[in-house]
Amino acid sequence: MRSREFVSEQKVGDIGQRKSVATVGLNKFRDKQFADRVYELNRVMMAVATTDGTNPATIDGESWAGRNNIAAPYTKVEQDMLKKAYQAVDSHYIDINHGDMESQELSSTHTQSPIKAFKGYPR
Repeated sequence: MRSREFVSEQKVGDIGQRKSVATVGLNKFRDKQFADRVYELNRVMMAVATTDGTNPATIDGESWAGRNNIAAPYTKVEQDMLKKAYQAVDSHYIDINHGDMESQELSSTHTQSPIKAFKGYPR
């Protein structure tokens, strides 16, 4: 069965009886604020992976990016391209870095490793 046989993009509404009986285990879900379906799907599937259906699911809390999509342009030209794209699709955006396109490395970059050094295999 092809997905277009049970999901129709032409009409908004409920699934028909014929299509409903031909499938099993259908669940429809979304977040409470109707904000971001992709992120909610990701969070639900992470929670599913941590439970056996009896014990509660345990996952980390929502990240700082939680209900937003994130774009990270490297150059001012890319930032300008994003701004035009946001305008074209009437998307609200916030420039978190306020136009600052210069990254600053930590002083420990290339001097300290966060990984414990490999001492070789035991003999």
